[in-house]
Amino acid sequence: MASGKLQWIGLGVWSSVVAAAMVACGGGGGSPSNAEATMRFAITDAPACGYDHVWVTVEKVRVHTSGSAADADAGWTELAVTPARRVDLLTLTNGVLEELGSTPLAPGHYSQVRLVLAANTAGAATPANAVQPTGGAVVPLSTPSGQQSGLKLQANVDVAAGQMADLVLDFDACRSVVKAGNSGQYNLKPVVSVVPRIGSAIQGSLATSLVPAATTISAQQNGVTVRSTAPDAAGNFSLPFLQAGTYTLVITSDAHATGVIANVPAGSTNTVLSTTPITLPTSAMANVSGTVTATSGTPATTSPVTDATLRATQSLTGGPVIEVARQNADATTGGYVLRLPMAAPVKATFGGTTLTFAADAAVAGKYSIESTAPGRATVVKPADVSTSGAVTVDFAY
Repeated sequence: MASGKLQWIGLGVWSSVVAAAMVACGGGGGSPSNAEATMRFAITDAPACGYDHVWVTVEKVRVHTSGSAADADAGWTELAVTPARRVDLLTLTNGVLEELGSTPLAPGHYSQVRLVLAANTAGAATPANAVQPTGGAVVPLSTPSGQQSGLKLQANVDVAAGQMADLVLDFDACRSVVKAGNSGQYNLKPVVSVVPRIGSAIQGSLATSLVPAATTISAQQNGVTVRSTAPDAAGNFSLPFLQAGTYTLVITSDAHATGVIANVPAGSTNTVLSTTPITLPTSAMANVSGTVTATSGTPATTSPVTDATLRATQSLTGGPVIEVARQNADATTGGYVLRLPMAAPVKATFGGTTLTFAADAAVAGKYSIESTAPGRATVVKPADVSTSGAVTVDFAY
């Protein structure tokens, strides 16, 4: 299900094509007639790291049958969200949805979707798109220059006459908000996945000692996060909208070892992980930090790569590979900091209602740090934090 990730063109995030659709409008709904199709759209969110609120304002959506259609080309269907919908993404975890409505449209195959965000108005008391860092003030988000024509998504959507495509747009607020150096400003680089609205989920509960704001539960396949969430105040969590298959559940929480549950099934019914709350051993934490730069030109000039994505993975003994942390490079400096457990991860295998965790001591503190950026080769370097709380890993293109 890694293929669920889409790219906002020109923003340097993940890309792919999915056999699903997304549109939005301000109105109605109801059943489609035999001569038309319908698309229904809702927004949800993965947990956001270090923020109390992340607001985006959806103004309209445009769809086209051609993936290469330009903004001024004929054939666009425009769907207005009236009035424009301002959404706090951080209220939409654990499968909570913000319904944006549904719209009729011609049956067919749709290859391009453009989501248009409302522009921030200078001096407005309430910015259309904004972020509030934890404990800080509200800061307007700098949005992409192309937002007035819509942020472009490639899609692969078939919708038949008399049928409705029922889909969810999953923002990843943590990865969508990028700090701009020490300026106090933040950029919006939206990272989303589009998923069918599937009723089943993977559910469980964590010990309340794992603070929700510092804890993430992710469903992964082959070391790639498919969906993630945070627990509520009681420790309960839900990962809905997962395609049928087998997943690795990865639990990360500051000052704790990473928890891994292998071979977790998702299907037509809810999967409950355990009858008792899951807890994790405590762990000292380490910072892996560095910068991503590129050298070019004559004479050679070195500059920061500000559209890079950094992630830390760990290869467990006998598998699987898991993603432990991810961060966008700073939008001004190209710098990053990944906070990682020094202790060994603990692993259990799903089966029934009891989970038995065992430490994987052989891989304690041993990570691979990966840098990816649009138009550049992926570079992977080792980082061993088993004996050091601060390790530097730089990347140079």
